[in-house]
Amino acid sequence: MNYEKSDENKDNPTSFNSGIPKQIVVVDDEPDIIELLNIHITKAGFKVKSFEDAAGLFKYLKNNTPDLFILDLMLPDADGFEICKYLRKEEKFSSIPVIMLTARVDEFDKVLGLELGADDYVTKPFSPRELMARIKAVLRRDEKIVKTKVIKIADILTIDLQKYEVVVHDNKIELTNTEFKILRLLVERRGWVYSREQILDYLGTTEKGVLDRTIDVHIKNLREKLNEAGKLIKNIRGIGYKLDEI
Repeated sequence: MNYEKSDENKDNPTSFNSGIPKQIVVVDDEPDIIELLNIHITKAGFKVKSFEDAAGLFKYLKNNTPDLFILDLMLPDADGFEICKYLRKEEKFSSIPVIMLTARVDEFDKVLGLELGADDYVTKPFSPRELMARIKAVLRRDEKIVKTKVIKIADILTIDLQKYEVVVHDNKIELTNTEFKILRLLVERRGWVYSREQILDYLGTTEKGVLDRTIDVHIKNLREKLNEAGKLIKNIRGIGYKLDEI
């Protein structure tokens, strides 16, 4: 397989972040591609972790959160599309950039990958120089997006959507994953009223019979944890809930 080699790494990837090297995860079942990417990614100043199958990736993700995924679509134990879909559904990984890497050249596959949430798509054989340029471009774009993910409400509530942190005045509030998701939904569309069914759909819950009561319990717990800021979450009788700054 013929891949272009490049020795040009003039710009430092840490120059557009805090100085801490970004962690890039590569998932590909071809050892020569993993070796090639490891060399170029490391030379560019990033940290890299590589896997030849999805099992190794998922084991790693239990305790780690990388800054970017390079994901092959054809793996021995999983479909890359399904992995991408999983990453986009999980709150912890939903905003992390994904670059698809595949030998498929079908336009349908490219469109599907992008629709599932991939940030870019590179076909094999590829130029390492071009791939590194794409990695840096995606990370720079992500840095700009991250800066907009801190939301402040009514001078008492601060929500960091990237770090999954909630602060009321100067006190950090510990929320469950479900509570944080509900709060995120309400704050991103302040003033909008969401029915219990809409909230459950956002959470991905489909069980019937316990739905309305489940949301009420989550909202009650969320309000209590937010203390004074809990008053911002309003119950619209017979309809659902909204977050109002007034």
